Amino acid sequence: MYSQHFGLSQDPFSIAPDPRYLFMSERHREALAHLLFGVSGHGGSAASGAGGGFVLLTGDIGAGKTTICRCFLEQVPPDCHVAYIFNPKLTVTELLQTVCEEFHIAVAPPQSVAPTLKHYIDALNGFLLQSHAQGQNCVLIIDEAQNLQADVLEQLRLLTNLETHARKLLQIVLIGQPELRAMLERAELEQLAQRVIARFHLNALSETETAQYIAHRMAVAGLSGPVPFQRQALQRIHQLTRGVPRRINLLCGRALLGAWAHGLHRVDRAVVDQAAAEVFGQGAQRTWPSSLSPSTYVVGVFGLLAGALLVWWSMPHLLPAHAPSNPVAVSAPASQAVQVLDSKPVVATNERLDTMDTLLGQLPTDINSAWNMLAPSWQLPAAAADPCATAAAQQLQCVRTSHLGLPLVRQLGRPGIVSLRAGSGTTVYAVLVGMDEHTAALRVGARQHRVRLAALGQLWDGDFATYWRAPPGYNPAVLGASTPAFFAELAQQLTRLDGTPPPASASAGLDAALKARVRNFQRAYGLQADGQPGPLTLMQIENALGTPVPRLQTSQP
Repeated sequence: MYSQHFGLSQDPFSIAPDPRYLFMSERHREALAHLLFGVSGHGGSAASGAGGGFVLLTGDIGAGKTTICRCFLEQVPPDCHVAYIFNPKLTVTELLQTVCEEFHIAVAPPQSVAPTLKHYIDALNGFLLQSHAQGQNCVLIIDEAQNLQADVLEQLRLLTNLETHARKLLQIVLIGQPELRAMLERAELEQLAQRVIARFHLNALSETETAQYIAHRMAVAGLSGPVPFQRQALQRIHQLTRGVPRRINLLCGRALLGAWAHGLHRVDRAVVDQAAAEVFGQGAQRTWPSSLSPSTYVVGVFGLLAGALLVWWSMPHLLPAHAPSNPVAVSAPASQAVQVLDSKPVVATNERLDTMDTLLGQLPTDINSAWNMLAPSWQLPAAAADPCATAAAQQLQCVRTSHLGLPLVRQLGRPGIVSLRAGSGTTVYAVLVGMDEHTAALRVGARQHRVRLAALGQLWDGDFATYWRAPPGYNPAVLGASTPAFFAELAQQLTRLDGTPPPASASAGLDAALKARVRNFQRAYGLQADGQPGPLTLMQIENALGTPVPRLQTSQP
């Protein structure tokens, strides 16, 4: 939302592990060198030496281990086979099965016999010998390796016994949090620890590196001028994040959003403190310029549309989606959203736009017709008598919300249905398939029409509906009745986003600790911080994790 305000072409502080944004501090360069060492140093060619053993890369949560791994994968030599395991909570058999699958090894036990450990190991050994004969190397990378069980680690050690008379055939790279180092110091794992040929711990960034990191990411995102952070703000960011890249991303993204919301072009310490309070839930000092107050922080400027559109973002009230039969209901606490328009003119454009007056008569008064027009975006049939029931058969829900603001709809980034006030109090439904800074794209029948966003906002009553695929184990009717597996997965997702360790027990459900983490996420994404992981919160988590879903068009086709 703030990209154009700061002259950026994309979000510089996404927490997705994009190698383009990898900031190569001295420590990061050393870490990457240790990974490359595993395939070119000892691994090298078939004649390069002993090879094999373990390479160990550790670092605190959010320090950038996975991003370095992605960068490493882009630099793997073409004569190297790589198996990458990112979820190591496996049994010994599951581990061997996954390794074979990653190396694309066919395991063919005798007919009517389930594969055993021996079948997997024999198939793997044959593949490694064949690769060695062709001058190729094989590397197994295991991310989040601190989650490996002791018996699985022992099986990994045994895999390094696969060798010829001259060299070992498999290099194993373990990437994990600091507790992985402590695990390898246990007496029962001494044999494995002795096979670690290189180990490296990735520390957090220094204050100077933090400033360089922020400047680097903004430059990659298209910034051509000076970094829009005051020096005191950069110092405060390092103090609050302790130099952990993921925390820096979360804080800087929210700080830029806050500055954009107030029309500021420079982020000062006060903005950073307020952003930290919302992202981390800390009691950071909230000292604002005399013209601003904490109560107005979440009121945003949407001035490129119809002047200044100030929006108080909040979690919308979730209503049951209406359908003639078998409606899918979603409920959550209600909240308000405030929209203020001034009289400044819309920025002129040269594109040909339709007017809302000409389209209102073409829009359906039956929401089921709108659901059917929206259906192709989700690859659903476009002529169902009961669209929500048809969607439910495909594990999709009809979700309808109220009291939204335009910025939140854009942030959700999903095609949906907007309810519009036509003449004589009639409600009509438009299918929103695209949105940019000035215009919206509406699907009417088989055609798309582009209208001014300000004109759409004047008729919109804040209702928004869309299809959504709920995660496994989620109960939309009674959140507390959702399965322990759902809450465990939610905790893991938040760990990937905020760097907070997951709870020790997956059966804790929606306890106080998980609610607090959900509230922190909701604050960071402009939602009502009620701690309840409702559909909009889960949609925003999907967005933050990069889950593939139908998206709004952000530019004209």
